[in-house]
Amino acid sequence: MRTEIHVHGSLYLRKGVALSQLDAGLQKWLEYLDLENIDEMTSLEPDEPGVTFDQNARVLDICWTGEVGRSFQRTLQETLLNLGPLLEHASEIELTFYHEDGRDEYQIIFAGPSTESIHQAQRRRMVEDVGGLLSRHFGQNEVHQVEALVNTLFDQDWANKASQTEPELQPSASLLPFRNKKHLH
Repeated sequence: MRTEIHVHGSLYLRKGVALSQLDAGLQKWLEYLDLENIDEMTSLEPDEPGVTFDQNARVLDICWTGEVGRSFQRTLQETLLNLGPLLEHASEIELTFYHEDGRDEYQIIFAGPSTESIHQAQRRRMVEDVGGLLSRHFGQNEVHQVEALVNTLFDQDWANKASQTEPELQPSASLLPFRNKKHLH
């Protein structure tokens, strides 16, 4: 069963990363799509640029829609893991799955050069999301109290992971409901 998916985000690369390194990092995704290089990673949607590399800005921009199978999410996670050592800092990649029954499913995957950088990016995103939701109903003082609790929970989570074993570098994902229509530029 094929599903349409939109992948969106920007990955900021370390200084000196060459196109050949980027192609090697993208190899799993390229193989999945049966493509040779990044230049061929075009989107099904004509208004979207696909996957592009701005060498001067050191940014891999992703605004790509395609039809994929069940193994695509694993392939994308492996790709982000391979790209991790090339990244300057952690970033988020948004996935929107458009199911045949009309449901849209939204997911965020974080990628970064280290587990700690990914954890910090997840923390920032959670604080922003919680703060945005709460600010509709509560004042700044109440919002800051909850943001402080979220930060405490992330600190505890990191301490727990560090005390168990050496944490592995893994792109992390969290599933969120999403009801918007296609993201087009």
